[in-house]
Amino acid sequence: MTIRSEPGHGRPGPSLSAITSERRQLINLAYRLLGSLAEAEDAVQETYARWYAMSRQQQEAIESPGAWLTKVASRICLDMLGSARARRESYVGEWIPEPLPDGTEWMNGRPGDGGGDPADRVALDESVDMAFLVVLESMTPAERVAFILHDVFRYPFTEVAAIVGRTPAACRQLASSARRRIRAARAPVAPSVQQARVIRDFKQAWEAKDIAALVGLLNPGATMTADGGGRAGAALRPVAGAERIARYILEIGDRAPGLKLLERSVNGRPGLVAQHGGSTVTVAAFGVANDLITHIWAVRNPEKLRTWNE
Repeated sequence: MTIRSEPGHGRPGPSLSAITSERRQLINLAYRLLGSLAEAEDAVQETYARWYAMSRQQQEAIESPGAWLTKVASRICLDMLGSARARRESYVGEWIPEPLPDGTEWMNGRPGDGGGDPADRVALDESVDMAFLVVLESMTPAERVAFILHDVFRYPFTEVAAIVGRTPAACRQLASSARRRIRAARAPVAPSVQQARVIRDFKQAWEAKDIAALVGLLNPGATMTADGGGRAGAALRPVAGAERIARYILEIGDRAPGLKLLERSVNGRPGLVAQHGGSTVTVAAFGVANDLITHIWAVRNPEKLRTWNE
């Protein structure tokens, strides 16, 4: 189906397929900006609503519909980030970005091809790694938008400035500040094959209730952060230290007999999924360095696990 201009309306309008084909790019962008697939979908839906609210003449007057959609989606996300900061201050416990499923069990540390329509899936690469997304949460909304648009999606600062409402020089400073945060917070990332092996050993030790083996797989200074959002049981503050983490996860298993652990790709990296009664109740992402687990991010809020239970 093609949107055609009426006589006298100027050049032909963009085809419907050309407009809808931007959806994947917009979801990719909005997820990185917001850290929530649900909120990203809301932002993209609002973007399209604004496009279709325009008259045919207004649509035809836009030289690059794709650029227009990106600009509008980015501004919507910028507004949402501002309100999200206030909401997260009242959030029960720790807030962790919504984890992304890959759709298949990973083998030997290599995520599978996944199922479903590829156009509906967020591209899984370094910029959706859970550790990366957690660092993004420490940034101001303007820093996050400037950094993601320029460093991840390669938009020039002149275009970023029009979206953020700052000068190009100011946006350059925002992105530079964001880069410093990334460099200061990010630890070396283990290759996926190595991470898969460590997490598989961790899973087996958990299933065997072998606390010594669990402690041996955790860095002595490891941290576990859980997100229950007040809707599922979770530690309200990060659990620090190898032995404390090991005892905590064994207690979780004792409280949920029949808990099933599955090796799954989480945001493009090897992780674990816990199922109980056929439903996913926990999705865990890991930070691994030097064959030891340095961080565990465990999402238990059922609102953030809806895509894992579809």
